[in-house]
Amino acid sequence: MSAIRRVASERVTRLSAKSSPYHTAVTLYDAQDTPGASTTRRQTRRVKRENVELNDQEGSNDALPAAVKKRKAKAKVVKTATSVTTTETKSRSPKKPKAIPQSLDVPHPTPERWKEAYNAIKEMRSRITAPVDTMGCDQAQWKEQDPKNRRFATLISLMLSSQTKDEVTDAAVAKLRIAIGGSLSVDAVIAAEEATVSEAISKVGFWRRKTQYIKQAAQRLRDDFDSDVPKTVDELCSLPGVGPKMAFLALQVAWNLNLGIGVDVHVHRITNRLGWHQRPTKNPEETRLNLQSWLPKELHGEINHMLVGFGQTVCLPVGPKCDLCTLSSAGLCPSAQTKKLSKRDSRNSASTSRVELDPGPKVEIEVENS
Repeated sequence: MSAIRRVASERVTRLSAKSSPYHTAVTLYDAQDTPGASTTRRQTRRVKRENVELNDQEGSNDALPAAVKKRKAKAKVVKTATSVTTTETKSRSPKKPKAIPQSLDVPHPTPERWKEAYNAIKEMRSRITAPVDTMGCDQAQWKEQDPKNRRFATLISLMLSSQTKDEVTDAAVAKLRIAIGGSLSVDAVIAAEEATVSEAISKVGFWRRKTQYIKQAAQRLRDDFDSDVPKTVDELCSLPGVGPKMAFLALQVAWNLNLGIGVDVHVHRITNRLGWHQRPTKNPEETRLNLQSWLPKELHGEINHMLVGFGQTVCLPVGPKCDLCTLSSAGLCPSAQTKKLSKRDSRNSASTSRVELDPGPKVEIEVENS
């Protein structure tokens, strides 16, 4: 690149006057430079251009103006700093997962008569066999021999259970086990084709997304946790597709660790119906934090299983069987519903009453004497 330094030369300008050839009343002026000044300026420019070009051809930076040198030096510094920053970003350790909150700043007050309601539900559940009792996440482990595979099977069952009934989840776990070789292990899931996993779990809700979650979680477990289920809530929640409810239940079933309450839609719905929250909670996480602030810790491990089964059989989402629930007659459930007869049932009942009250035509029997 050739650099030209502009040098202001001293010029002597003279004006010459002459009459306009078109109108005698108009005078024209011409500016004329002295020949010497013009020559000097041209020579100065030519010499400086030649010097700079010559030095550039020789590959030396000595003849470059100071401004050009500065720009080059600054460019090198910026480039070096950029490369260093990039290297640091690549070598930076992965971001730690956000900690799962375990308590409220201000504990939730203990509801009145909660213990009576709790014991009544527990007594009812002892007489009921619900789907969760035979097909829940704690049942998936018993088909495995290796302890790691048992814990992994529990985690897989929980990952498949969201937005899915226990019957469908249990069948999907069994089908997946057969599809990948007869055992639910981390290595078997990683080695399996994505299409194989998808076909096996296609009956559960959001099966496409769960297929990716299962594959990614298995890879993480092998890379970061020695192909085993982690022992902390935060590490479990760092896995794709795993939330607090799954994490707490996985720790209870897989590691026998009671670190919190697993709150699903059943626990969320029933505790709100019982009025155990000052204000209705908006989501399961809010419900969990409320419950953990007053419910005795020794009950944290069993409340999920108890209320899930109760919600599956008695306290249904739509059309709860309040007539079969002892909480209703004991006045322990503010949401208890009195069964109302439909219009059709009312008509049938009225018709039946009329039939029963109407004696029908009177029949008289007389005996003729011969």
